[in-house]
Amino acid sequence: MSDPGLIVRIAAKGDGVTADGRHVPMSAPGDRLKGDGGLDFGPHHANPPCVHYPLCGGCQLQHLDEESLADYVRGRVAGALVGQGIEGVTVLPAILSAPQTRRRAALRVARFGKKTALGFSSEGSHRIVDLNMCAVLHPALFALVEPLRALLGDMVGERRAAHVKLTLADQGVDVLIEGVEAEGLSIAERLSAFARDHRLARLSIDDGYGVQTRHEPEPLTVTFGGVAVPMPPYAFLQATADGEAALVNAVRPALESAGVWADLFSGLGTFALSLGAGKRVYAAEAARGLVMALKGGANRAQRQLFADHRDLFRRPLTTQEANRFDAILLDPPRAGGREQAIQLAAATVPAIAYVSCNPSSFARDAKMLIEGGYRLESVQPVGQFRWSTHVELAGVFRRG
Repeated sequence: MSDPGLIVRIAAKGDGVTADGRHVPMSAPGDRLKGDGGLDFGPHHANPPCVHYPLCGGCQLQHLDEESLADYVRGRVAGALVGQGIEGVTVLPAILSAPQTRRRAALRVARFGKKTALGFSSEGSHRIVDLNMCAVLHPALFALVEPLRALLGDMVGERRAAHVKLTLADQGVDVLIEGVEAEGLSIAERLSAFARDHRLARLSIDDGYGVQTRHEPEPLTVTFGGVAVPMPPYAFLQATADGEAALVNAVRPALESAGVWADLFSGLGTFALSLGAGKRVYAAEAARGLVMALKGGANRAQRQLFADHRDLFRRPLTTQEANRFDAILLDPPRAGGREQAIQLAAATVPAIAYVSCNPSSFARDAKMLIEGGYRLESVQPVGQFRWSTHVELAGVFRRG
């Protein structure tokens, strides 16, 4: 008879689950829940590498070893598929991003008297964890935490949180500061000096009236497939370079033989440019700034790419439009692409690649595609947000 107090799996929100169904926070598979509520640690319980764990909301799973973390990421995807009645699908082993590789992050900053706190919020609260180390941020981003804390102390209203958004681009770090009081010559001079001293690629301010770039020595870009694309402040970018590579490689089989294909919810062109060399690509995106940036980068590189400003939630690609392509890729936001999946389910396009940051909405849309006659060939889980419950994936569907 199994031990009812043994932790046998990790639930979607990160709690361990005992053999008899009890949820136990901060437990790992193989741990044992004692009668007094404590834990006997098992072989998969790791020592958290960060002093801010578990208070910091940036990570929920630092107590898991590498094997259990990978199993959790894969299990989230497999469980979502089973929840929709989808079985017999090849769910590949998870690919995890390494520590200190996060190249994009949004931090909060607030002043409490003479103290300024800068960091991630605690999970489920507005409390800011004042970072003095971080196991996930790229060193180039973390190196700015202490200088930004000093810079922003008197620019943030008392007990009013502002935001600092950091991105590692081709030229270096892009900093966008939101919700601060940045008027006057002295503040302008301080910002410019800060940007120069720390060799920022760009520094922008949004005080509630739109983004104002205060420092940008040369146009900021991000490169996909050898094509440099202009990058608007804090535009969407996959969280890590190796996570991006894992997703690109996962969808490559669906697109490599396609002479003409569509990239839906294309963003800045992560997939359209990485996999579009020598192909004709239609890229649809609702954010006008991203469309213009993608169009500019593709034109300069003389790519055969047509960038279309199109809201695919309100105006999805129709079944008839989809049938013009050899393959289609979609990478919707967390809500998924339900409206688009309805149209694609009735299409005859030979291959569909679906990139998702939400296993649940992916499984819902996958069910529609399967019911329409597609076969889900494989799914690649990716843990870009290391030690968090945020899971991404890429699935390849074939017609017939």
